[in-house]
Amino acid sequence: MATPVIGAGAYRYRVQEGWGKLPPGFQWGQVGGVAVDSQDRVYVFNRSAHPMMVFDRQGNLLAHWGEGRFKVAHGIHIGKDDSLFLVDRTAHAAMKLTLDGKLLFTIGTPDSPSDTGYTDASRTVKRAAGPFHDPTDASLAANGDLLVSDGYANARVHRFSPTGKLLASWGEPGTGPGQFNLVHSVWAARDGRVYVADRQNRRIQVFTDEGKHLDSWSGFAQPCKIFVDRDNVMYVAELASRVTICTLDGKVLARMGGTRSDVPGEFNAPHGIWVDSHGDMYVAEVLEGARLQKFIRVR
Repeated sequence: MATPVIGAGAYRYRVQEGWGKLPPGFQWGQVGGVAVDSQDRVYVFNRSAHPMMVFDRQGNLLAHWGEGRFKVAHGIHIGKDDSLFLVDRTAHAAMKLTLDGKLLFTIGTPDSPSDTGYTDASRTVKRAAGPFHDPTDASLAANGDLLVSDGYANARVHRFSPTGKLLASWGEPGTGPGQFNLVHSVWAARDGRVYVADRQNRRIQVFTDEGKHLDSWSGFAQPCKIFVDRDNVMYVAELASRVTICTLDGKVLARMGGTRSDVPGEFNAPHGIWVDSHGDMYVAEVLEGARLQKFIRVR
């Protein structure tokens, strides 16, 4: 029996059950993020004994690396030039690597969080600070600058030069425009605007590339990851069991899920999302979900 079609309009999908063939002893773990390179190879950044697993479109495992190198696999970004960036949340670091895992440079001081007033005893961000305290995601701007969202125990977005020099930071704790409550993802669009997933404020905020607040979109269900495709369509993974597809002006094109489920084709806890050159969608899940699902776009 065919699996149900989800989505709406031009954005309808059918899950490819059983995608991702894992060898004996491998498991998905908590899948922090997923990204696709220029050859449509799929990079799954996860919290298992094999933190980076690389697949072809058919779901065959091509490579794995990173064993013993990461604390909490969280954010991943692959640029159009196939530059790879990873964010390790509890190591308080963002890294640039080659696609086969060679480290090129690290931003932040590993294992040395910045002083935001957040501690194990007082889990509140009292003030914004520099890089990093539990960072979450990264995105490459058109000019080669890197933006990093920071994060669980900070309330900032940082912009770095292509070599990792800090250029600017913006944001502070709160609920007002330009303020954040768990800034969880950032995406630098080709039009120069920067989109930020303000997770616990349940909104996406829009900024100029210099950090000036332009707009806020409410109605999101704990947005965790923003991805924008080559047609300037935005895909949002939302922790509360939902995926939203919208325009860069915030017009919703399709919504899927909304009820927590482990059934293939439904969602438990989406945390990462990416779309390949064929329009197929990959959704990474954490919590009880702990899986990577591939959805084939129905034309």
